[in-house]
Amino acid sequence: MHLISVNLGRATAVDYTDAPDGLTGHGKIPAPGPVRVFAPGPKGIGASGVEGDDVCHLRHHGGDHQAVYAYAREDLEWWERELGRELPGGIFGENFTTSGLDVNGALLGERWRVGPDLLLEVASARIPCRTFQGILGEKAWVKRFTQEARPGAYLRVLREGSVSPGDTIEVVHRPDHEVTVEFWFRAFTTERELLPRTLAAGDALEPEARDKALAHVEKYGKQGD
Repeated sequence: MHLISVNLGRATAVDYTDAPDGLTGHGKIPAPGPVRVFAPGPKGIGASGVEGDDVCHLRHHGGDHQAVYAYAREDLEWWERELGRELPGGIFGENFTTSGLDVNGALLGERWRVGPDLLLEVASARIPCRTFQGILGEKAWVKRFTQEARPGAYLRVLREGSVSPGDTIEVVHRPDHEVTVEFWFRAFTTERELLPRTLAAGDALEPEARDKALAHVEKYGKQGD
């Protein structure tokens, strides 16, 4: 398991983003290492945890629980076959393009050591947005991406470090519950009856997601809708 590329985006003006200033850092390209990765601070204040990577809409993106976005090369290749086009690393807005790692099967709270120093923890899944659809230029992309449930993972930084393409990734902790990245994604998008079960992730569940799950339980009970 290793990093294929570390991808960075620069703020660019586009006409398909909901960001108030019309800028997005979504379109990312591979960069040579080493690249420093760190905890950026609370959501709404902190941006990307990857040095040199721009996050433009802090209300919805960035912060400690979305410090790094990882997507598997294997899933990009699956989409290449579906879409009939090449998808280079970074095109999905991912900071890390990985190889040999089941990103969507990772459990919330699972910890990865990347390179010699960086320690990351799986925090949630990526929810697609209008900007993502604009970058891809695919019709009904948000719906299609959601239905396939190959979202990639957001990660928080437990110990900062610098990484480079080719660095190894080691899973150093895997918790004992059922809440994978894919499970979380389906619970918060197409299968909301799964929301109560996401609470099994405990402290690994980001506060905003925990509040939504608890509100669902309060309204519908533990059995869901």
